[in-house]
This record gives sequence, C-alpha cells and structure tokens, in this order.
Amino acid sequence: MQLNSSFALSGRPARHSRLSHHLRFRARHLRLRPLTMALLLATASSGLSSIEAHAVPPLPKGGQFIAGGGSISGGEQALTINQSTSRGVIDWCSFSIGNGRTVTFNNGSGATLNRVTGGDPSVILGSLNASGSVYLINPQGVLVGPTGVIATGGRFVASALDADNNALMQGGALTLSGGGKGVVVNLGRIGSSGGDVFLVSRTLAANLGSIDAAQGTAELAAGSQVLLQDASGSQQVFVQRGSGGTALNAGAIRAAQIDLQAADGNVYALAGHSAAIRATGTATRDGHVWLVADSGGVHANGDVSASNANGSGGTVETRGTTLDVGGATVLAGTWRLGAPTFTLDGSNAGAVSRSLNAGTSVDVEASVGDLAVNGNVQWNGAAALTLGAAHNVTIAENTAIANAGSGNLTLRADSGGVDNGGSIKNGGTIDWSKSTGIVSALYDMTGNDSPGTVLANTSWTAAPYSGLVTQLTAYRLVNNVNDLQNVALDVAGNYALGKDIDAGGTMVFNPIGSLPGPIAALSDAPFTGQFDGMGHTIDNLRINGLAYGPINIGRGGPTAALGLFGVVGKNGVVRNVNLTNAAIGVGSNVGSFGLLVGVNYGLVTYSSSSGNVTDYIIYGGGPDGGLVGSNYGTVERSSSSAAVRTQGDAGGLVGDNYWTTRSRSSPVRSVAARTAAPAASSGSMRDCSRSRIRQVMRRTRGSSTTTRRPVSSTSRSRPTWSEAPASQAHFTAAPRFITTARSITTSTGTGR
Repeated sequence: MQLNSSFALSGRPARHSRLSHHLRFRARHLRLRPLTMALLLATASSGLSSIEAHAVPPLPKGGQFIAGGGSISGGEQALTINQSTSRGVIDWCSFSIGNGRTVTFNNGSGATLNRVTGGDPSVILGSLNASGSVYLINPQGVLVGPTGVIATGGRFVASALDADNNALMQGGALTLSGGGKGVVVNLGRIGSSGGDVFLVSRTLAANLGSIDAAQGTAELAAGSQVLLQDASGSQQVFVQRGSGGTALNAGAIRAAQIDLQAADGNVYALAGHSAAIRATGTATRDGHVWLVADSGGVHANGDVSASNANGSGGTVETRGTTLDVGGATVLAGTWRLGAPTFTLDGSNAGAVSRSLNAGTSVDVEASVGDLAVNGNVQWNGAAALTLGAAHNVTIAENTAIANAGSGNLTLRADSGGVDNGGSIKNGGTIDWSKSTGIVSALYDMTGNDSPGTVLANTSWTAAPYSGLVTQLTAYRLVNNVNDLQNVALDVAGNYALGKDIDAGGTMVFNPIGSLPGPIAALSDAPFTGQFDGMGHTIDNLRINGLAYGPINIGRGGPTAALGLFGVVGKNGVVRNVNLTNAAIGVGSNVGSFGLLVGVNYGLVTYSSSSGNVTDYIIYGGGPDGGLVGSNYGTVERSSSSAAVRTQGDAGGLVGDNYWTTRSRSSPVRSVAARTAAPAASSGSMRDCSRSRIRQVMRRTRGSSTTTRRPVSSTSRSRPTWSEAPASQAHFTAAPRFITTARSITTSTGTGR
C-alpha cells in the first residue's frame, strides 16, 4: 500500500465513519511516531473506505458446496452450515455478517474453505462460530469490525490470497497466492480454542483488536505467496514471495507462538493502551515471537514477551534489513536481533539495556557486514549480551558496555567462521569491575583484538568445573583443520572453536604440544594456553603414529605423546570440546596415547571422545586411553565411548592415572570414574561418570588380584552432575566390579 496525499486526514469517506473513528482513537492512544500514525490513518482512508462504501449485508449469500458436502440453512438473524464431510469448500456470492447476526459452522474437527466470488469485501460485525477450522478467502479484503467476534475450535484464516481446492481437501501444507489486493484487518475479537489464527494479505495484514490462540500460532503475513503448514513445535507460516506489503499489530495478541512477516515490506509491532504481544508456549511448543522482514524494516514499540508453558525461557526474534526497536522492551529468555549490518546506538541501545535489565539475554547479529556499538549498554543481573558480526565488531570511543551483576558478554567477529580476518576493535570501555560474569572476545586467526579499556573484577573467581582461568579472555577462532593445526605454532595462546570441524580430509594431524623427543610436532613445548571448544565437535580426526619410529620412556614418564593435544602443560586447559569418530594408530612405539590428550598435566573438563585407539606394539605398549593417555593433572566431568585396543596398559577414559590405577583391555569402551586427587602430585578424575565397559581386565598396582567380567552401560555427553560423600562408590544397577588404587568418590554406571 502506497502512502500519498490522497490519504490525508480530511479523506471524506473516513471522516464520518464509525470504523475509521475507532481506528483513529486506537492510533492516538498508541503514542506512535508520525509516519506510523500516517500508516494507520492511510489504512482507514484506503482499505476501509472501500469497505464502508458498501452496505454490509446481514448474512452471507449464494453459498454452494463445490467440494465435500453439507447443508446451508437459516433465517434473517442466523445462518448454519452443517458439513457432512471432514473437509469442504463453499463458494459464496458474498460473505459478511451484520451486527447482531450469527453464522455457525458445524464441521466437527474438520475444515471449511469459504471463497467469495463476488466483488464486495467481507465485513464481520456479528459473530462467526465453528467447531473446526474456517478459511475465509476474499480477494477484495476482510474486515472484522469493532463488534465482530470470531470463535473457532480449529484454525481461522482470513486471506485476500486464494488457495487450491484440492490442496485443502487433501490436508497438509497449503499455499496461498493470487492477485487479490484487499486488506485484511481485525478491529474486533478473534479466538481459536485449539488452533491458529492467520491474517494474510499482499498489501496489509493488521490487528488492532484482539487475537487469542493459546494452543496455536497467531500470524500476520504480508506477501504474494504464503505457505501454511502444520508444525507442532516450530514456525508454521512462510512468506515465500514478497509484495512490499505491511504486517502490523497495534492490538493485543496472545498465542503459544506469534509471527509477523512481511518479506520485502515492513513489520510494525506496536504497543500502547491495551496493546501487547505475548507468546506463552504449550507443552509441545516453545513460546516464540517472530518479527521478520528480511528485505524490509522491523519497527517495534512497547512490550513484547515470550515464555514457555512452564514460565521459563521463550524467544523473540527480530530480523530485517533495518531495525527500529528503540521503543521496545522484550521480556523473554532470549531476544535475537539480526540485520545485514547494524549500528547499536541511541534508542536501540536503550532498548537492549532495558531488556537486559528485565532479565532477557540479547543476541545481536550483523549477518553480512560489521556491527558497530555507538551507544552505552549497561545492566544489572545475570542476562547475557552477545554481539556478533560476519566481519568486524567495533565499540566506538566514549562508549561503555558494563554489567554490575553476573552477566556475560561475548564479542564474536567472523560469526560465519569463514576466516575473513574478522577483528574486535574496542575504542571504548568494557567494565566488568562490578560483575562476576565473564567477557569473551573471539576473533579470526588472521584478525586482531584491540582491547581498548577493559576493567576486571579483582576479586573474581572461576565457577567450579568451568575450567575458566581469566575473567576477560580474548580467543583466536579455530574454524577449520588448518586453523586447528596452527594452534601448535603458539602453544601459550587462547583458542576457541568457531564451529564444528570435519577433519576427514586430513591424512596425518600433528599433535598440539609435546615434550622434547623424536615425535613429529610443530613445537617442543606443552600446550599451556586455553582451548575452549564452545560445545562444538571435531569429527573424523586421524592421528597416525605408525610413521614416527621408536620412542623411549625416560625421566620417569613418557617422552612421546599422541592425541589432538600431545601434551597439555601444568597451566593448560582444554574444555567443552567433543571428538567424534576419531582414530589413533600407533606401532613400534612406546608412549602415551589418547584421542584428546596424550599426556595431561593441566585440566580437561566437559569434554568427550568417540572412535578408536589402536596400539599395534606387542609388548610394553600404552598407556592408551579413550580420552587421555596419561593423566598427571585433572580430568573432570568428561566421558569417552572410544574403543581402545592394545596389548599394553589401557583405559577407556584414561590409560594411566599417574600409575595409580591401571587397566588392561581389548577392547575397552569408556571406563569412567570419579576419583578424588589424593596428593598434589598425582592425577585426578572428578565427576566422570556414565560409562560402558566390555570384557575388561583391571589391575590395581600392588595387588595380584585380577577381575575379568563383562560390564555395559549407557553414556551421555553432558550428564547432570551431583556431589556425593567422599569414599562412596555407587552403581545404578548391580555392580560387576570396581577396583581402585586410591579413592573413588562417586563412580556410577548402569551395569547389566
């Protein structure tokens, strides 16, 4: 719909109209900007003036079933449609309901498509009731007036776009398309007790009344082709072809999920007097609000809320070429804002601060270019702020980002993980001096981190089991196998996986970090930095030790180590990383081999592995472990389901825990135990549970007793961990065996 001088306030058809007067009254109470006010008044002068030019017929006329079957009967005050098939299609000469009149569809739990073939728009000033779903198709437009009430048991769809009869009769996805240019506007009350409410138009789909779909989705869609589909847990409506139209809410919407889409047009989510958008979720649907105009603008004002049925979480997603959200406050678990490029300044920064202070975590993403922060963002509490960009993230001079609670800040350059040199440029101040949260800055291997002014909390301590070392940390991003291999060039640096990596094309991977010795490595020094997998996965990693030649044990420990990390030093940390389908093959060697770490003197936490460790040496091989070969440090809350095949010492999780607990197995799948650290010099395994063991022979050093018995249990990568009294061993099913060299504080399995 074009705004022009013909839609002035003095438009004669709208001036004396009760409907236009109602619309103007609502617009004044929304406290809108002049352009937005003009849009609403243009609606009154254009879309509604054509409707008001016609006298509203008291009831629909000329109805005839053209698919399915049933009867149509009634008098002057009411009309009843009794449908005898589960689905039906009726063509009408006109379909309007006057004030005080009622139309009832007795269609069970089925659906009825009503198509208007005449030249008049549909005006609903009375009541429309249905036991099932009702589709009202009128290319001239549909208006639910201030006195109009629609109540259905199933879905209600009002559309100026047409639908295919056969598709409706068959059920499933339904495409709406066509040349109808009528507006679809609700000024009254529309409710569905068990389904959805969709308003669809190529020019304007607007709600200024109330929509209630507690068990379904409320949708305002503007486009020339729109797909409707049944999806119990996700988005149901997709604008497949734009029309430059507008989706506008200036009323009240309450639904499990809410979606405003306009493709290449504009979305207005406005609130004021009695106007609100509230998604409440169901047992099978998360509370979710979409405000999307991928090639247009999104304008949000007032409160937008989303929560799940149990009151937790909920997501609001705001995406467009331009975003104007300065008047909005989002109440949800997460608010996602996305635009090709974006500047967070002025009122937009204020909206982000308000939402963070309300407890909503905010994720801002510039999907094509840069993200600039030119306005202060300050909040208390635990909500998290993520600022990401396809290229650079820049914080302007005299700009502050500050938290005085436990909130986290993540700055992420090169969010697509394509190694484009994305950098973090802080010209302002990041103030976490009053926060117990953390700040993470992630930039490309070939990019830069300009830290600017950064204030840390001098009394900050890391949360238990987090593996964190510093409160404010800059990480170089690892986005591919080459980046992963280049970690070995600076083993004291901090790194983070930017995405999942498939290492299947790599023939031989050189371990990261090593002890001096003959094994091939890019550095004769252990890894002493931080490596955070961010929950990502490295798949199909192959570490081939067959070509490394003889290796000798010396200095009281192994001089050779194989794994993604050969040796992790005393201050090194590896956390939140998952290896899947990994493999190590070694032969004619003596050393320590684990899929993740060969020898660990540092900390491994929240990590897992699967795959194979195969040691072909006949005598003296190992120690070999599914996750860690030899552990002189700490392994906590980690697991392995790897198969370890060797004639030497081996363990499903750790091959040798400082020579205090040793295992001999072929094959082994995931020995996992929680073992206290009895002395500072010995290795420690904590909170490592849920294991599977097959045909294991374990041996406790100093004892001639051996036990061989098959044990099996299931495993999960991130189980729920809990504390237990010291020196307690526990199996959730009948235990087959457990042997210790020191003490086991909480070892669990589901043996069978």
